[in-house]
Amino acid sequence: MNIRKLVIGLIAGSALGGGLAVSQAMAQNEQFIPRLVYRTGPYAPNGVPFADGYADYLDMLNARDGGIDGIKLVYEECEDGYDNSKGVECYERLKAKGPSGAALVDPLSTGITYALIERAAADKIPLVSMGYGRADASYGAVFPYTFTYPVTYWEGADAMITYIAQQEGGVAKLKGKKIALVYHDSAYGKEPIATLEKLAAQHDFKFDKFAVSPPGPPAAAQLGADVGLGRDELHRGQGGGGGRLSDGSFHRHLVVGRRARCRSRRQGRNRL
Repeated sequence: MNIRKLVIGLIAGSALGGGLAVSQAMAQNEQFIPRLVYRTGPYAPNGVPFADGYADYLDMLNARDGGIDGIKLVYEECEDGYDNSKGVECYERLKAKGPSGAALVDPLSTGITYALIERAAADKIPLVSMGYGRADASYGAVFPYTFTYPVTYWEGADAMITYIAQQEGGVAKLKGKKIALVYHDSAYGKEPIATLEKLAAQHDFKFDKFAVSPPGPPAAAQLGADVGLGRDELHRGQGGGGGRLSDGSFHRHLVVGRRARCRSRRQGRNRL
């Protein structure tokens, strides 16, 4: 069900004489979820399947289970094109819609999440950043309305280094290694850098970073440019362009993504 159908239902109920009582009953049995999506622009290849899957899941819950505990989930999409200012506009336009206002908001963008943290807290609307957003917002005493489950960029960076250490034969083997990060030059791409710098100091490996300006060239071009730099490991942040790394002898692992999705050439399969 979407907001248009909800409005039609409310109008029809009032016309039949239900009036305010019908509206109150609807409010008790429905929750509104604003959907900030990016089906257009350079990041649409990521945004479209997520937006479609999210909508399909909500529709399935309504059709199969009658919602959640008898509460129907209604929603309306707003196209932000992965643009921070448009994301804020979408939030402001949708936050008060539905019978009881927004139950939560999930921006699907680190930049938009940064822009909405204070607004959502002031409006007392839960801000959900699922594996993206501002990692230190996990500290609930300071950020009571921001929820960073199931993982943050910091945890993802730590998991990547832990994985590499396991493949190398232990953390001690990281000493003297050269590990590089090719990252999207935006809020989301920069999030893991501080963690990787601290881990480099802790484990005595050399850490380099290479920014790719948004929307960025194909990943293969940037990755291929670094093959001759002698890196032992290369990390590529998820998002932006796609591409494959040529078979360079300098590395053994290509680590991709916010959730430490790893490919080992020796094993030839994905691991989570």
